[in-house]
Amino acid sequence: MREHILRRLAAAPPSSEPRGDHDLSPDLSPPIDATPAAVLLPLIEHPGGLTLVFTERTDHLLDHPGQVAFPGGRAEPDDRDAAATALRETHEEIGLAPERVELAGHLGPYVTGTGFHITPVVGFVRPPVEFTPDPYEVAEVFEVPFAFLLDRVNRKIESTFWKGRERDYYVFDYDGHTIWGVTAGILVGFCDLVSET
Repeated sequence: MREHILRRLAAAPPSSEPRGDHDLSPDLSPPIDATPAAVLLPLIEHPGGLTLVFTERTDHLLDHPGQVAFPGGRAEPDDRDAAATALRETHEEIGLAPERVELAGHLGPYVTGTGFHITPVVGFVRPPVEFTPDPYEVAEVFEVPFAFLLDRVNRKIESTFWKGRERDYYVFDYDGHTIWGVTAGILVGFCDLVSET
């Protein structure tokens, strides 16, 4: 699976149009002046198969409290590129040192309705791994088997009203955790890329 993922990332053509919240809600226009950000999709190489790492945000945060997310955040002026942003934020949030991550590539950008231009960066991590989450930002760190996420039967589309209109979004439910919104949208793009033959 590792070599397949590396091949798929290397072969992925650059996208002229970013993915985003507008994929399922075409009337939702992407923001023009979006804030640059990056997230890391950390794949843990367990002997029994790959898992993908997620965080659950603490309930007191102003942005997306209590939601499941990939580690990551806004770009800082000193970050040389999106990978540097993703690695820095991951280290700050869950204590995973950058040298433990073997970068594999990145996906095309994902633009959110809340005004972020996110670059998803993919990296492999060899166990054993111990996470030390920042208690202010991260309530929990958990892993989901990548095979579960690749199985389309575990992918749903749900709807809600946002800014006066009905919006559709992807959802994955795993072991009491609900992965939805931007995180699920990025995840669907990654799983679709890996699943292509």
